[in-house]
Formats: sequence, structure tokens, C-alpha cells
Amino acid sequence: MLKIGNVEIEGRAVLAPMAGVTDAAYRRLCREMGAAYAITEMVSAKALQYQDKKTDQIADLSSDNRPVFLQLFGDDPFTLGLAAEKALKYGPDGIDLNMGCPVPKVAGNGAGSALMKSPEKCGAIVAAVKKRSGLPVTVKLRMGWDKEHVNALEVAKRCEEAGADAVCVHGRTRDQMYQGEADWEIIKKVKAALSIPVIGNGDVTGPQSACLMLEQTGCDLVMVGRAALGNPWVFRQINYYLTDSCRILPAPGLSERLLVMKRHIDSLCEEKGESRGMREARKHVGWYLHGLKGAAEFRRRAGELCTLEDLDRLIEAIYRRNLPEEDLTGLS
Repeated sequence: MLKIGNVEIEGRAVLAPMAGVTDAAYRRLCREMGAAYAITEMVSAKALQYQDKKTDQIADLSSDNRPVFLQLFGDDPFTLGLAAEKALKYGPDGIDLNMGCPVPKVAGNGAGSALMKSPEKCGAIVAAVKKRSGLPVTVKLRMGWDKEHVNALEVAKRCEEAGADAVCVHGRTRDQMYQGEADWEIIKKVKAALSIPVIGNGDVTGPQSACLMLEQTGCDLVMVGRAALGNPWVFRQINYYLTDSCRILPAPGLSERLLVMKRHIDSLCEEKGESRGMREARKHVGWYLHGLKGAAEFRRRAGELCTLEDLDRLIEAIYRRNLPEEDLTGLS
């Protein structure tokens, strides 16, 4: 069984940390569906110092299905070390360091992917967090800042030397954001050079691409982000494909899709309150509806959801549009 530090990992596909998406409700759901482990949304090292209420909620792991890693971002080794120590009160299984976020409000302030401009600082951050937390530490990198500065291999080596227990490499540069094809060759190079587990990220859209990445790069795990939006079943499908002679597990039927969606949104509202929960639910519902008959109209209605009763009415309308007449008994 694969280990990251002292944490045992089952499965080969990890749920990527995504701001505004991978809260506790969605992490639990994806773990139930077979995600090897989950990572929280980004937590600001500075905000953690001031016990910010929103940050406290993001970092709350009390309802998680373990293992779960808490992701920190910042640009200063000392501050990140202190934050990692403070994060111990939440009981994470490990700390994940964000050195790959490309968005301007993060990278523009010297954090996220901007850290890759200074490999020495990356190593110093890992060492500080490892020392102050005593937990397994993983690092999420990009391929580099831009095509002229592809240095994931150098940064990954620095991180390993400083004590990192695993490294995740996204095969795009910062200036690519999420556009263009991911370069899996850089993942292969990092895996060949390191002795710690390497996680591949970028263009894993389902079981076949997950299998290809594992075969072509030799990486230990794959990380799934956008392909999991409204599709927590992707982890079940990947695990099935990898363990059952490359057989593809069928996509969930309409009833399962809507039941899981409803359970997800109920959980979201229970944890955050109905008003906030339904605002956040709008994007999730839109993702769940991808590919359904009448999806465009239903997504428009999803963008107006305010209450759980609104969601129930939308679900009934979806059933009526997508099921044969003889299967609608009991809906009226």
C-alpha cells in the first residue's frame, strides 16, 4: 500500500483542492465515491494567525472521511511554519503547500505559483512547515512560471531535500492557467528523479486518461479536479477501470445522479445554513445537470435557487423532462 509519510493511501485518484468547491460536504462525497484522499480549499497562512471565522470554517475537518490534508498558501517560511503549527488543532492528516495556484490575487502577491521563481524559498517553506507541524507534507507545483522557466524538476528536488513526503505536478505553466494541453513529460521527469511519491495532475478526465497518465509517467497517483465537478462518480469509475481489466463502469442513471445531488446540497445547507448553502449550491447543481435533456433551461433555473424547496421543484421538473411518461407515477 502506498504511504505519504505515515499516512496509508488506498486508491489511485486524489480529489484536487479547488477554491469554492472542495468544502467538507463535497470532500466527504468524493471520498465515499472512492477518492484516495482529499485536500481542503486553500487556507491563508496569515488569516490562520488571526483566527478568521471564514478560515476557521474552511479548516474544520471534524466531519471529514479520512485521510484529509489541509492546504496552506503564503509566501513566507516563518509565517507558514507558524500556520502549520496552529493548523494542528484541526487534526489534519497532513499539510499540503500550494505552490501552483495561478490566479492573480494569489500569485500576484508572491504566493502560489509565484514561489516557483525562488526554488530556495520553496525548500525553506517545506522545512519550516515540516519542523513546526511534524506532519506529512505534500507540495502542489506547476510545470513552471512560463515556458521560458520550466523548473518543476528543480523545485521538486528542493522540496524533497527539505523533507516533503510527496509532490504533485500540474503539467501546465502559470501563464497557461487552465488552457492548452498539459505536458505529462514533466511529470515523468520528476517521478524519475525523486524517491518520494509523485502525483500527476492535468487533463485527467476519466478512467482511460487516468490509466494513460499512470502508464506514461510512472506517477504514483493522479489528481482529479475539473473532471470531478458535478461528477463525484469519476473516482469510482477510475478505481474500477484500474482494478477490473480496463472495464468502464457505466455512468450513473438519472435517479442516482439526482439523489446524490440532493444529498450533497442537503449536506451543504446543513453545514452552512440554507441561505448561504443554496447560493453555493447553484454552481454545483449546474454541473450535475450537464448532458441532461433541457440542461440549458435547468441550469438557468439552478442559478436562481434560494431554498431547498426550489431545488425539490427543479428536481421534479428534471424528472418530468427526462423520464418516459410511464415512469412518472408518484411524481404528481
